[in-house]
Amino acid sequence: MNSLLIAATDTDAGKTVVTTALVAYWQKYYPSKALGLMKLMQTGQGDREWYEGLFQGQLEMITPLQYQAPLAPPVAADLEGRDIPLGTVWQALLNLQKSQDLVLIEGLGGLGCPVTHELTLADLAAQWRLKTLLVVPVKLGAISQTVANIALAEQKKVNLGGIILNCLEPRTETEIEQLTPIDLIQSLTNCPVLGVFPFIEDRRDLDKLASVVASWPEIKLSSIEIAC
Repeated sequence: MNSLLIAATDTDAGKTVVTTALVAYWQKYYPSKALGLMKLMQTGQGDREWYEGLFQGQLEMITPLQYQAPLAPPVAADLEGRDIPLGTVWQALLNLQKSQDLVLIEGLGGLGCPVTHELTLADLAAQWRLKTLLVVPVKLGAISQTVANIALAEQKKVNLGGIILNCLEPRTETEIEQLTPIDLIQSLTNCPVLGVFPFIEDRRDLDKLASVVASWPEIKLSSIEIAC
């Protein structure tokens, strides 16, 4: 499948900025490739509006389902008396895959986030066979959250491509190493850390975002390209 799911260990881990950077990278270095972007489903306002305002029709973008309350999807859907028709989401993804060379899919919450009353994001990633990147915020507690999310991914048989460490605020190299030691995380999870995303104040600077992805070691960068 020509798709890559950007998931995370938790809400507000930085999925949107990492997804934005991947879009910027592909547009800059692979301009001849058709790129699709999908927000799996949205609760509340924010991500879809961000992408629409930033890219303004430069790529095919869809959000199959949207609910008003900024809560977990089954809770938000219940408040509106609505269902969560995953078949609609799946068909939208299939249609996008047919017309695009690459589809980036932004997930929601952590891998354990409920998508319906019965399924988590990890369940969906496994059932739909989506290659998945895990965004991990550089903060205290990140190690245990990463271990827990990857344990869930292994239990559900999610195809994990690797980890992206994301700085939500300015961090020194020492802070990054102390809060999210790469060797320790890789040893505990058997999952490669593909790169560290530094704090960037202007998240609309697409050239800078693209350069971050391009600066990751070539062997690790190729892992993302293969995943797509």
